[in-house]
Amino acid sequence: MTEGPVSLLPVILCGGSGTRLWPLSRESHPKQFLSLTGPRSMLQETAVRLQDMPGGFSVQPPLLVCNTEHRFLAASQLQDIGITKAGILLEPEGRNTAPALTLAALQAMSAGGDPVMLAMPADHAMTDVPAFRASVRRALAAAEQGALATFGVVADRPETGYGYIRRGAAWADQEDIYAIAGFAEKPDRERATQYLESGDYLWNSGMFMVRASVWLRALAAFRPDILASCQTAMRAACSDLDFVRPDAASFKACPSDSIDYAVMERLPQRPDLGIAACVVPLRAGWSDLGAWDALWDLQSRDEQGNALIGQALAHGCTNSLLLSSSRLVVGLGLEQLVVVETPDAVLVADQARTQEVRQIVARLRDSGDGLAQAHRKVYRPWGWYDAIDGGERFQVKRIVVKPGASLSLQMHHCRAEHWVVVQGVAEVTNGSDTYLLHRNQSTYIPVGQKHRLSNPGDVPLEIIEVQSGDYLGEDDIVRFDDVYGRLALDAEQT
Repeated sequence: MTEGPVSLLPVILCGGSGTRLWPLSRESHPKQFLSLTGPRSMLQETAVRLQDMPGGFSVQPPLLVCNTEHRFLAASQLQDIGITKAGILLEPEGRNTAPALTLAALQAMSAGGDPVMLAMPADHAMTDVPAFRASVRRALAAAEQGALATFGVVADRPETGYGYIRRGAAWADQEDIYAIAGFAEKPDRERATQYLESGDYLWNSGMFMVRASVWLRALAAFRPDILASCQTAMRAACSDLDFVRPDAASFKACPSDSIDYAVMERLPQRPDLGIAACVVPLRAGWSDLGAWDALWDLQSRDEQGNALIGQALAHGCTNSLLLSSSRLVVGLGLEQLVVVETPDAVLVADQARTQEVRQIVARLRDSGDGLAQAHRKVYRPWGWYDAIDGGERFQVKRIVVKPGASLSLQMHHCRAEHWVVVQGVAEVTNGSDTYLLHRNQSTYIPVGQKHRLSNPGDVPLEIIEVQSGDYLGEDDIVRFDDVYGRLALDAEQT
């Protein structure tokens, strides 16, 4: 055990595509970046749960593990809530939670410390933060002693969508900590009812606490192949801006496995390692928000059991979820249905079958339909754009650029662009000329002309862009300079 004061490192796992919450969650903007339970996104809620936690130990700025595509979105959301010193590790490709936590442990140890890591998925909800913090403090007492602790949610219904942990005897004279007697896969309804009635089974939350050195030692015993791949990837890692990039080729060769399968379930069979496995019961209003019925369950509901989000109206409806993103949604005579509206797609589903939404997303992806991947509104490091209209040879976008931000210096082979400023001040580079545009002023960018749009002001810049040409795809961009380091990333545009 490391001497000195305890240092707790929140490791936030930001992978996952949240396909069961389509059409609100898309691959380019999945559920962890959505505001589903309040004004903050799920990532932001996860990051603030341990802020200002009282007593006896320090909490480091969080370390995020996310994929390359979401890096600017993650960084921006943390900055929006005042977290400016977070570390962000970029997975070249998703390899499940065991490699992700290994990257985090190696990064933490490279700084010369050995913190206790609290691994938390970014897409979980908690309604009782003080209770969560109390459970964290109990787990910390075990992790300090070299144990690997997990959190088991105290079940309140026979849930078939979660794996279970069977608790054993009280652990090491610690209050409300138990040895792990076993793990169980997702059960059928009858077995889930038996689990609930026994009182010995907890939902597997997917959260873990362990010292960085202890995790690496356990992985060396059970999955040395994962450890070796991650070590090679981190030895060749590079940094750009605020991001750490493990070597892509080394990490892509890493086997995929979860923390549970790689280590947690094997520990009880290896007492010689001296790493105990324990579970801390969690009573904090936890939900993984895995599907629309889970969101309905978390929401305030009217007397008829309806949850209404956004501009929604229910008449003669019972136990239904109506969610509006951009226009009025009216439900009439609905019973146990889910209706989710976005500007480019509408989902109407039986609440009992919302787990099947992922199959719809798979069909869209297989057919090449872009609605599985992106919203009409697309976020970029400089702001966002919304493709509000389009036809055979034209497209209209609403573009918002954050104060002080700038698009890349670029050109297009196939399209010309007209820009009209509707709010703020635009600094325009157009060929060899650079000039300012104010509200109601416009400019024209010819085909093949180098250009750049910047916001020199302290309020958001909003423009309407009209594109015209033979081809209007986002891959018709040639970059010459970019402050966000995207010149070599052909797959990411604008």
